[in-house]
Amino acid sequence: MFIDRQSSQRPLIAFCFALLLTLAAQQSWAHGDVVPQSVDTSTLPQLGAKWLDNNPYSSGAANKEALRIGTSAYNQNCARCHGLEAISGGISPDLRKIDNDCADLADAAKKNACYQEISEYFVATVRRGRVRDGRVYMPPFEGTLSQEAIWSIKTYLETRRER
Repeated sequence: MFIDRQSSQRPLIAFCFALLLTLAAQQSWAHGDVVPQSVDTSTLPQLGAKWLDNNPYSSGAANKEALRIGTSAYNQNCARCHGLEAISGGISPDLRKIDNDCADLADAAKKNACYQEISEYFVATVRRGRVRDGRVYMPPFEGTLSQEAIWSIKTYLETRRER
């Protein structure tokens, strides 16, 4: 008796394809709600209404708490576009590399100025978002994320730097 192998494998191939689609759909839903989430920063030193130019939580007593809050805040608000653990899937910028150019500078004054410029760019982008040709590439988070929350996220990203 002759059995056509291609015909007998079609149901298996169809099942594998359906399983792959199901897993892919679940992964896309795993990023959570698309509504920006507020962040409780009550355990951090409050920074006031005037926006700072540099991350006050990069070092010092509040660093550990800012890192804890920033990790959670990133996962709630940023991971859906910028990737889990800040590893971009290619759609949005890889935030682990945001200040790579600064790290290569030998002159300390230029390096510090570069890091400050990146910090200002980061805060401005998170607060106001990014729009080009009328298309929203990143939504604004001002009014949803406080200064403390944004600097906490920056603190988290500083631990994820990749060269």
